[in-house]
Amino acid sequence: MFRGEPRREEEPDVPDSLCHHTATDLSALIREREVSAREVMQAHLDRIELLNPKVNALVSVDPERALAAAASADEWLASGAPVGPLHGLPIAHKDTHDSAGIRTTYGSPLLADNVPDRDELVVERLKAAGTIVMGKTNVPEFAAGSHTFNPVFGTTANPYALDRSAGGSSGGAAASLACRMQPLADGSDMGGSLRNPASFCNVVGLRPAPGRVPTWPDLAAWSTLSVQGPMARTVSDVALMLSAIAGPDDRSPIAISEPGSVFQGSLEADLSGLRVAFSMDLDGELVVAPQVRAVLEPAAQVLTDIGGAVEEAAPDLTGADEVFRTLRAWQFELALGELRDAHPDRIKPSLRDNIDAGRALTGADVGRAERLHAELYHRVREFFGRYDVLALPVSQVPPFDIDLEFPTEIGGVAMPSYLDWMRSAYWISATGCPAISVPAGFTPQGLPVGLQLVAPHRGERRLLEVAHAFERATQHAAVLPQL
Repeated sequence: MFRGEPRREEEPDVPDSLCHHTATDLSALIREREVSAREVMQAHLDRIELLNPKVNALVSVDPERALAAAASADEWLASGAPVGPLHGLPIAHKDTHDSAGIRTTYGSPLLADNVPDRDELVVERLKAAGTIVMGKTNVPEFAAGSHTFNPVFGTTANPYALDRSAGGSSGGAAASLACRMQPLADGSDMGGSLRNPASFCNVVGLRPAPGRVPTWPDLAAWSTLSVQGPMARTVSDVALMLSAIAGPDDRSPIAISEPGSVFQGSLEADLSGLRVAFSMDLDGELVVAPQVRAVLEPAAQVLTDIGGAVEEAAPDLTGADEVFRTLRAWQFELALGELRDAHPDRIKPSLRDNIDAGRALTGADVGRAERLHAELYHRVREFFGRYDVLALPVSQVPPFDIDLEFPTEIGGVAMPSYLDWMRSAYWISATGCPAISVPAGFTPQGLPVGLQLVAPHRGERRLLEVAHAFERATQHAAVLPQL
């Protein structure tokens, strides 16, 4: 349950205070040898021992391995050898991201004992930047759905209200960040899996443009629907992490050639005259809970105060629903069809239904979705010729009851499937535009609500600058859960 008024973050005079530093500050302290990587790791492991039993955000944690790696990081730094921008920072990778030598279950009993023999690209890049793996973050089964529960590890609770969902599929990542159990987290996003949990847990999650963070291996290497990206407690920390995981790689045919270094440095910027389109419900196309509307209404004035010229406007997202659902079903069948055949009773029903929907598609269905996708892209491209950023809800509901698989209604309107309540996120996914969730406030019950900011295709730098200004003006990110 939510416990009283949320408190703002401070730096207490206890070892635990290391966990309250931003990733940016913590990496500087380690590089300057004011603290050791081993001290930082031990502080986070202690906090995990204290808080993780309450939220169940981190899984497969290996303290001995993590401390040994931290000691090696200290020795490397002491030798005078060059270090990466994230040197010595603890991290737990999403349990759908393969990590060499560390159990990676995908939240499925079929892979409960799976230990990959190599890192996938995002893990490889984070290691090269200097991070030290502690374990994994909890996910829904095969990352399907925006509520984190699975038969292997159970359910992740929201740190701000333990009887509410932490979102998903990067729910363990968001909850662990909110609890200060790790300073950075990786995640993935098809229909909102970096943004919805960030909104639910009062942290920051960025869905980059496809190819900004290249993925490998990838069965659908040319697809633009699912992306990987950073999560953190502040926008600056998200930019820092993006600088380490973005950039070209010839193993991804859609990788963007621009280097990750473009995201380094200060996010302070002159936003005078920023053209902002603000829409609470995309011209009436979305059903949005009254509690979410009430929290987000002041955001328009904040965007005005930081320099924006704010107008009520929304892009025409006709076809986005069909595009997303068709291409998503096709991808799920591609990735999981064989497992569904081999183990039909060991995959959750909602996931099985999506795989079967993929199998029912015809070539004409996929062709129509691709045509609609192209039309959608060009309408949104033209919309961003008139505006620099779009602001709208991340999620149409606040964090919901932890015992529900998904919200079945919003304001009396039925939500028949576990996708229906997520349109505010997955319609944006279909556009290919980068989008970020930034903390925007709390309901009277103390439940976090995020604001979604969307930029033109490949416009992450400006998006981060706007989100940073909003964050600084509101300071909602500094509000801690009371565990």
